[in-house]
Amino acid sequence: LQYNRVWIPDNEEVWQSAEITKNYKAGDIFLHVQLEDGTELSYPVDPAALPPLRNPDILVGENDLTALSYLHEPAVLHN
Repeated sequence: LQYNRVWIPDNEEVWQSAEITKNYKAGDIFLHVQLEDGTELSYPVDPAALPPLRNPDILVGENDLTALSYLHEPAVLHN
C-alpha cells in the first residue's frame, strides 16, 4: 500500500519530502510520516492547515510550472 507524499517544513532544508505511513482521519493531531532517509515521525498538524502534497516524480523538472499537479512554495523550489 502506497500513501501520498507531502512536504514537511524543516529548519535546515526549508522543506523535506515525507511519505504518509498511516491513514489520516479528520481530527487527528498527528500525521505519521517517513522521511526520505527512513526516519519515522509523528508530525503535529493543524487540521485546517495540512502539509502541502508533493507532485509525482514524473513532473520533477517540468519547464512549465502550470503543468504541476500541486503549485505551492515547496513544489516550485523542488522543481
